[in-house]
Order: sequence, then structure tokens, then C-alpha cells
Amino acid sequence: MPAHKGLEERIRAKAAELGFAACGFAAADAAPRTAERLRQWLAEGMHGDMIWMEARAHQRESPAALWPEVRSVIALGMSYAPAADPLALAGRGDVGRISVYAQGGDYHDVVKKALKALGRWLAAETGHDLKVFVDTAPVMEKPLAEAAGLGWQGKHSNLVSRAHGSWLFLGAIYTTLDLAGDASGADACGSCDACQRACPTDAFPAPYRLDARRCISYLTIEHAGPIPHAFRAAIGNRIYGCDDCLAVCPWNKFAATAAAHRAFAARAELAAPRLADLLPMDDAAFRQIFAGSPIKRIGRNRMVRNCLIAAGNSGDAALVPAVEALLDDGDAVVRDAAEWAMERLTCAARDAK
Repeated sequence: MPAHKGLEERIRAKAAELGFAACGFAAADAAPRTAERLRQWLAEGMHGDMIWMEARAHQRESPAALWPEVRSVIALGMSYAPAADPLALAGRGDVGRISVYAQGGDYHDVVKKALKALGRWLAAETGHDLKVFVDTAPVMEKPLAEAAGLGWQGKHSNLVSRAHGSWLFLGAIYTTLDLAGDASGADACGSCDACQRACPTDAFPAPYRLDARRCISYLTIEHAGPIPHAFRAAIGNRIYGCDDCLAVCPWNKFAATAAAHRAFAARAELAAPRLADLLPMDDAAFRQIFAGSPIKRIGRNRMVRNCLIAAGNSGDAALVPAVEALLDDGDAVVRDAAEWAMERLTCAARDAK
């Protein structure tokens, strides 16, 4: 019998008060297949350059591997459902597309602040130990959220919620409390393969499996070197992340923007940034433009590299001076992208004659 009768509903109420749109509970061992799936994914090299996935892989395999005292997991979701169509800027040569999740405040800060507040309240109420996690710790949030009933891992490998679609930031609290677990999320993808068909780079070798090495989000955010030539044209005008597989999910029709946390509302300058404004950025300008955004984590060089790929795909001759100025950039990866963009723009101008 769980301790502190009625505590689960009080936790849900407090979580909602703090801005969480979803809250569920699972026993610490409620996602037993996580370890097997993670090992297979790593063995096949689908994590690409994300060597940090390997470094603490054992701790990711189960909550107890990270913290042996854990008894229950509280899985939490904060909605960032977009007010505008995430695909509206597709094909626009003058602007860069930034993933919906990065157009507002940094979710690391927002979610962690709310998790800590919930943790302090829970510790005061029960006296039990707990730990809070959001994204940066070796925690497999998606299978735990599925085990706690927040939704299911869809064919795009992200969590899908009946109430919030594909637009949930996830966090977790590990606790020594024995909490009554919720029913695990049931897969409701059915025969739909919209997310698989939408991927510009064929990053899904099979439903429910993602090859990060082909994923535009990985290539523009996690990958530090030159973007492989095979994927450059397919990146189009995406300069940070990609929403295509998420945006086409039919379950999004139930995702009410009213549930979205106000901290994630798109900043005007990030909703449709002009490539002509971003290409000349130095480090100081980059830090100023992306202050308070998760984008600041990738640094100026990686963002300018991404903007150069978008410029090369734009066919916009007006961008040539800005691209040309980067041919002598101090960063080799930026220079490589500038050379590619110049070649593409030159060819586009020749073909237009």
C-alpha cells in the first residue's frame, strides 16, 4: 500500500500549479526494455558523435543504476504547443527555420526551476529523498514517461500524448517514496506513417528507430564538424533543429496552445530570422541575439555554419556578399560551408540566366 494516502493527486495538483501540463507515476523498474534498446542503438552507432551517450550508458539503463535508492519516478511534461504552423516557413529562401522548442525561453532553465520547486514541496510534505532531472542527466525520460502514462513513444521515437500531441518537454523526479503507478501509455500510432514519410533525410531505418546520424536536429545541433554533403540540400532553410516529423503527427490536433507554458512563446526575432542578419554574426552578436535561448549552447561557429547551408540552398543572390565575407573566416568548418554555399549560389545565378 503506497504511503501518504492521496499524495499522488496532491502532487498532480501542485505540478499543474507550477506549469506542468502532464504528470504521471511509475515504479522505478517499470521500463525494463530500456536497457536492451539503448545497448542495441549504441552498438549500431546510431548516436553518431554523441559519445556522452556511451560514457554513462549504464546509468541510463534504469533509474536504479543511477540512484540505487529510488523507488518511484514522477514523470512530468510541460507543453510548448506552437501557436503557428511549424512548417509555414518551408521553402523561404530569405529566412532560417528554428525548431519550435528553441524559439522561446530555454527549456532547461524553465523546466528545472519548476521541477526544483515541486521537489522542495514534496520533500517538505513527506520527508523523503528525491532527485530532479531534465535532459542533461543520464536519464531516459521518454520510456519513463511512457511507463508513467504520459503517452507513448511514437514511430518518430519521441513521446506522443493524446492531449498534447508531440509538444511536451519532459522532466523526471526520482524519489524514495512508494507511489501508486499509472497505467502505461498505449501505442496509438496504428498504421499511420506520416512522420516517417515527412523526414527529409530518411533518418528512420524502421518505425520507432532513429538514426541520429541522418537527423537534421542532430546535424544542426549536436554535430560539430562539417555537415555531410549528402544531407546539405535536404536541410533546406533549417538552421536549428527540425520539426517535420513532429509537426505532421495527427495527434497534434488535440494539442491546445492554451496549455503551452508562456515562457516558450516564440520571440519575434527567432520566429523567422533573416539569414542576411545572421550570417555576419561575430561571437558577441551571437550571444546577444540568442541570450536566454537554448541555441546559445551550440556557439557562433556552428550557427553560422548552419546559416551558410541555408544560404546555399536559398538561391538568393543577395546573400552572396555575406557568404563571400565568410570564405576567410577563422573557423575551418565555417569556411567549408561558405565555399559550398558560394558554389551553390554561383550555380543558381548561372542557371537563372
